[in-house]
Amino acid sequence: MTAFREPRAAPPALPAPRGDLSAAVVAALRTGDVPAPAETVRVDPAAADPGCDDLHLALYVLYELHYQGFRDVADTREWDPDLLRLRRSLEEPFLAWLRAGTPPDGDPSDALARILVEPTGPAEPRGVTHYLRDEGTAERMREYAAARSLYHLKEADPHCWVVPRLHGRAKAAMVAVEFDEFGAGRAERIHARLFAELMRDLGLDTAYGAYLDAAPAEALAVVNLMSMFGLHRALRGALVGQFAAVEVTSSPGSRRLAEAMRRIGAGPAAQLFYDEHVEADAVHEQVVRHEVIAPLLAAEPGLAADVAFGIDATGLLEDRLGEALLDSWTRGRSALRAPLPAGGPLATAG
Repeated sequence: MTAFREPRAAPPALPAPRGDLSAAVVAALRTGDVPAPAETVRVDPAAADPGCDDLHLALYVLYELHYQGFRDVADTREWDPDLLRLRRSLEEPFLAWLRAGTPPDGDPSDALARILVEPTGPAEPRGVTHYLRDEGTAERMREYAAARSLYHLKEADPHCWVVPRLHGRAKAAMVAVEFDEFGAGRAERIHARLFAELMRDLGLDTAYGAYLDAAPAEALAVVNLMSMFGLHRALRGALVGQFAAVEVTSSPGSRRLAEAMRRIGAGPAAQLFYDEHVEADAVHEQVVRHEVIAPLLAAEPGLAADVAFGIDATGLLEDRLGEALLDSWTRGRSALRAPLPAGGPLATAG
């Protein structure tokens, strides 16, 4: 096996724009110019639908300045006030769209109850992980991994922003979960690295941001949600809810994906990533529910509706991504904006 190459050793190139908004953002970053004044940007909340390529690419690029940045873009642009004002003008319709699609003043217990029990029976809807386990080809699995790489190559990073905004038991428990996500002190066990090795087993490009141009808007929106919640102290409760939703739903979905990897004959690293999440996230779910959410709400009961919002908004966007993937696949089309190039150990499998 070849030596591991750190995906984040170098920043990615700026992506190709998908409309006027993303073109303005990319141009401002490429040239170093000031973007259009934020007050001139008027975005209809309906355009913040997670299927909107232009808005979600623009937001993704602006958020990425707080992660790895981009090649030939100065690090100082991260806190450029003009870019921050523009970002806010895009966040507002996205947030409005999310609130319109989720229950107002939700209760965290009710929101958790909706996702704690998996639907069973032949009449219940089947999601992406069911499809991949039962009939997905190696090509579909590679597409799924490419789309998910936007998050998994930075796995758990957005959630670190909530740590300084917590205290006491909630803070200690959140750090404990994050410690596991980052390998419990072992670089080779960092979950982002495990996903990079999964991608290598599937014959995918493991470079950070390699599939940004190919990823559908619905995949961008899922990551944008975490970044938006993480970067705003006012949305700290929503980020905790989002993290809880991920941990609660991860274990059963990961079990199905591990079975899918074995069925298509993927390599051991591809299987390991999901096997790891079956066990780890079953524990994380309990910790987040009882040791993060409970003490957080005991200390700050006013955050209850925000926690519920984070849970429900995550479900809303994950459902939209799942529907987009399944719609493309059942029509016999690639779910990516550009089909993956042939190549890799599983390119002709399935």
